[in-house]
Amino acid sequence: MSDPRMVRRLAFVALFQLDARGELTDEELVAAVANSEDPSIDANRIAKGVQAEAFELARAAYADRKRCDDVMKNVSPEWPAYRQAAVDRALLRLAHFEIYSGRASAALAIDSAVELAKEFSTEKSPGFINALLDAAGKRIASKKSKKPGSDATTADASPDTRADVTGETAAEEPS
Repeated sequence: MSDPRMVRRLAFVALFQLDARGELTDEELVAAVANSEDPSIDANRIAKGVQAEAFELARAAYADRKRCDDVMKNVSPEWPAYRQAAVDRALLRLAHFEIYSGRASAALAIDSAVELAKEFSTEKSPGFINALLDAAGKRIASKKSKKPGSDATTADASPDTRADVTGETAAEEPS
């Protein structure tokens, strides 16, 4: 079984790289993660399965970035994605994807993003990230609970149905 903290940490670093450099091959992501300034990541000692899981998570969050950016713009219009620090933007996108897809509970995703922000971002970033993700998580939960048949997870819903959960326009689904 993989360590969820390491998966999330690797996914964050990979998502940061994807955001900065665009689509990358797995080999390029491995090199980028290995060259990151994160002392707790030793690419030579990380199991291939953990890497694969992290890269899959990062790619999914990257593909869903428009949905996250739209939600964050709605909960905090003065801080659209282009004004956010790159580290904060990557953390917001990763945590939002985990909450939205049902991969992690809102509390776990928010706590993890805040902890990574304390380590990698500015002094004000943990509060900023907590506030935005809390608002987004509450919107998702509220929309989900009002939906008929809301006992199903959003991850099982069609793209059009998932768009209704956030009240946002669905991001274009990857082909």
